[in-house]
Amino acid sequence: MTPQQQFIAFKTIVIREFLRFIRIWLQTVLPPVITTALYFIIFGKLIGSQIGAMAGYSYMDYITPGLIMMAIITNSYANVVSSFFGTKFHHNIEEMLISPVPGYVILLGFVAGGLARGMVVGLAVSITASFFADIQLHSLSITLGIAVMTSLVFALGGFINGIYARSFDDISIIPTFVLTPLTYLGGIFYSIDMLPAFWQQVSHCNPILYMINGFRYGLLGVSDIDIMLSFGMTLAFILGLYWYALRLLRIGHGIRS
Repeated sequence: MTPQQQFIAFKTIVIREFLRFIRIWLQTVLPPVITTALYFIIFGKLIGSQIGAMAGYSYMDYITPGLIMMAIITNSYANVVSSFFGTKFHHNIEEMLISPVPGYVILLGFVAGGLARGMVVGLAVSITASFFADIQLHSLSITLGIAVMTSLVFALGGFINGIYARSFDDISIIPTFVLTPLTYLGGIFYSIDMLPAFWQQVSHCNPILYMINGFRYGLLGVSDIDIMLSFGMTLAFILGLYWYALRLLRIGHGIRS
């Protein structure tokens, strides 16, 4: 295929993925907004008023970056895993694989769809958060950079989960038993400086900690993790997951077998 034909194929997949989630925005975009509002009411106003300031900011302002990032993570992941598994389930993926479209174009198309949903939901949640907290912007480039990179990480993770999944029940195992615990333990509601030394070291094994703190630095200018380390870890996960997802797609794991 020529580069122009590859771009047309990529664009077609992205448009399909975008329309797929935006047509049912009441199920894909609105629930994270409502959930975030509840977090602010419960943790921000009720509990946060008892906790006081954290890292020089009110508790509500401090948890805002983490709540936005949590919405980006879960929606980027969910969009790709459900879409790709649906394509497998209806045997549409075979048509794509026997076409001249390169595997990396297929992969990037699905991942771009997850990125689009992550950014749309992230924007909607940010607007919602502005009604509860004083959203600041320490660095626009860092904020957007870490948000996009994090969305890519979990879109790729969703693609890999979709490849391995054999039933609709399988696509909920990773989000339930891996993604949710790591997200809640990633420093959304607290600073790891509050933890004992041992648990601080354990927390550093959580990749989501680096992403949330990078995003927090972009908004507030404070972080438990060096910002360059946050970008480095996130980029490493992008490259590693991209290579692994593309390898699985090329050998047809769970698709051709």
